[in-house]
Amino acid sequence: MISSSNQQAVDAAITSRRSIRAFLPQQVARADIEQLLQVAGRAPSGTNTQPWKVYVLTGQRKAQLTAAILAAHNDPAVAAQHTEEYAYYPSQWVSPFIDRRRKVGWDLYALLGLTRDNKAGMAAQHGKNYDFFGAPVGLIFTIDRVMEQGSWLDYGMFLQNIMVAARGRGLDTCPQAAFTQYHRIITEQLQLPDQETVVCGMALGYADHSKVENSLQTERMALQEFVKFVE
Repeated sequence: MISSSNQQAVDAAITSRRSIRAFLPQQVARADIEQLLQVAGRAPSGTNTQPWKVYVLTGQRKAQLTAAILAAHNDPAVAAQHTEEYAYYPSQWVSPFIDRRRKVGWDLYALLGLTRDNKAGMAAQHGKNYDFFGAPVGLIFTIDRVMEQGSWLDYGMFLQNIMVAARGRGLDTCPQAAFTQYHRIITEQLQLPDQETVVCGMALGYADHSKVENSLQTERMALQEFVKFVE
């Protein structure tokens, strides 16, 4: 039986999780990273396939990947040659999904003082993804190409475990689909095997709460909007 204090701690870890977009330079001990990932590895997966693989980047190796991606990202002609290997978002947006997407984007830009006509500012903010928003630890996740849709569902539970376990340790994260556009650069930099597909990236570290972008509070649906009791 889980005590009420343990329940509150778990709930707090889940509800305090946010996508942090500015981190302190404070380092995260390797032992803490290892423990966090070991705990997250208890995520469920169909017939215990455990389809996840994680590349942990710190220091110079993280800086090298950042530099390689930004060199492409900051050159529009080169960036156009890089496309996602899989579709993360729908090809045709409909309400209410497009409305939520637009709102969170403009809410973030408003906090940063970026207006619709400041394309350079928005591009610069997007480019911060590739420096893992200044986090000392960058995670790149891959999956074997043989795995199908069910394993990607399993992967999501693994990623959530990482983010919740991080909060339980006073750490913060930002899951980043932005890395998928530059999967060829990531494959080259990390010398990934041919059978591995880049799933996403994630920043890991200690949030810099002095930065205004970290004050963003995203809205969530009320229970009755997404739950129906069938009795």
